[in-house]
This record gives sequence, C-alpha cells and structure tokens, in this order.
Amino acid sequence: MMRMHFSDADLRQIAFAPAPNALWETALSVRLLRGARTGRSWSRPGVQWLHRQVSGSLAERAGVLAPLVPPKSFVPGFLLQPDAGDFAAGVKLASETPSSYLALDMSVLSPAQRAGRWAQDLSDGTPEARQTLARDLHRYFTSSVEPLWPQIQTEAAADRTLRAETLLRGGVDALLATLHPDCHWQPPILHIPIDLDHDITLGGRGLLLIPSYFAPRPMVTYNPDATTLLSYPLHVGDRPTGPADALGPLLGRTRATVLAILRDPATTTVVAERAGISLGSASQHTTVLRNAGLISTTRMGGAVLHTLTPLGSALLHGDSTRIG
Repeated sequence: MMRMHFSDADLRQIAFAPAPNALWETALSVRLLRGARTGRSWSRPGVQWLHRQVSGSLAERAGVLAPLVPPKSFVPGFLLQPDAGDFAAGVKLASETPSSYLALDMSVLSPAQRAGRWAQDLSDGTPEARQTLARDLHRYFTSSVEPLWPQIQTEAAADRTLRAETLLRGGVDALLATLHPDCHWQPPILHIPIDLDHDITLGGRGLLLIPSYFAPRPMVTYNPDATTLLSYPLHVGDRPTGPADALGPLLGRTRATVLAILRDPATTTVVAERAGISLGSASQHTTVLRNAGLISTTRMGGAVLHTLTPLGSALLHGDSTRIG
C-alpha cells in the first residue's frame, strides 16, 4: 500500500488533466493486453475489441514497446509526458528524453525488460534507439489504439464531469474519498492499492489526476521536484438505470447500495440487514461515506443513526441525469 501525504497547500493544488495522455495510454494498452484477461478493465468493450484486433500480432505491432511494458512491471517514466498536447508531441518528447533520465528509468526495469542490445542502446540514449522507439510507438498507436481514441476521449470527458461534480458538491474530501473503490482517504493521507509499502509526501507541489482507459488500477509517478501524477481508471459503463449502476464504479457497488438504502435514515444494523452484508462491513462503508460528506451520523444510546447529507441526497437524485 502506498500512502500519499497531503499538506494544506497540496489539497489546494489538485488538478485534472484535460484529457487522457495518448502516449501513456498506448503503453498501458500493451501492458494490459500482455497480462491475464481479468479485472474491471477487461470488461470494457473497447479493451475486448482491441484484444480481438491484436490477437496473435501484439509483439509484432508493438515492437520494442512490448518488452518495455510487461504486465505488473514498472512502466518507464519517459512514456508519460504530461505536458504533451497530443500523441505526436508525446512521442517527440519521449524520444528526446535526456540520456541521464533514460538511463535512470531503464536502470529500475527488470532484467527481462533490459535484456537485449536495443535496451542497452536506449539506456545510452543512442540516436538509433530513440528513432526505433518513436517509429514503433507511431506504428502501434496508428494500427491499434487510434481507432479507439474518439471513444476513449468521450468516456474521459464523462468521467471528468463526474469528478468535477463530486468536487463541487463535496469538496476535496469527497473527490479523494471516491477516486477509486480500492483507495481509502483518511485525511490527510490517501491510501493507494499499489504493491509497494511506501510513504510519499507531495511537498506542496500538488497532484495531477490523469484519467486512464487502460490502467487496471491507480498508478503513481513521483518526482520529488515536480507535481506528482496519479493515473486512475476512468469510469466506463452503460447508461445507469439506478443508484448502484450509476455510482457503483465511483463508490463501489456495495457502498453505492448503502448510500441508496439511506434515503430512509437507518442504523448500522439495519443497513447491514438491508444490504445483506456483515455488521462490520456496514460500519466500514458508512464511515467512508461519512468521511466523504455523503452521510451524517448521530449517536442514539448504544446505536448510531445514519442519514443522507444534502450532498449525498443530490448525488443520488442526480445520478440518472448527470452521469453517463
């Protein structure tokens, strides 16, 4: 678990990327397709379509990108260029990465990722290796990701609207508490499900949130001298028909169900019974919802009564018209 520590200055400097990063998405799509067909990301129609398109030809299409981004391994930082306006600009910036940064990124790759002469040449920053990287990135994007790009942009715009609405109604606490079902916001620390037991301090430089279509879970790019980047899986789904459908990808389906149950005030025991979950689980979910400003809790003797806040009520009442 990674623990991201926020100062008051960091909380005032949380920003959304204007759109998905095309270069980063290109790398993550290869990484996803090289892994097992499991997890939320594989349920997305675009991912399934892409898998059918590249089945049996991924290595040939991706070229040198394939060994750089195997599943569950470190993704080189030069493949995320947050200042790039489009894919071509991102590739240009990646291929012009200073040799010292290339060497640093390549040094933390696994032995399998660094195997072969080309990897050593890229680590050295040779012109030939840079040209090969740019060529293979363009070839894979054009043949595989580009047909999906309009859909990805549309889904990202919807996700951005959803996050902005949450921020407007509930503030930064609500935004961070609902960023991803597996993330936990315990002010001033965001707990992120990453296979690394590590603490990072943002140092007053804030956080840039980057939506991702292909990332299976949140991913952090940290530089102690710059703004930290957090790439998170964007919400993709069918048009919602009810609270659990609309809010499930944002809160988690069980937590969205708990929120809907609280249209009528209820104790933790009643919530557990109505949702079909344990008392401990009901207590945990109501705590997260309370921390996000979506419900309030009043102690009544030995029990507690949970009720919707105006934010929680607005989120439920607006789900079918504002989300999707």
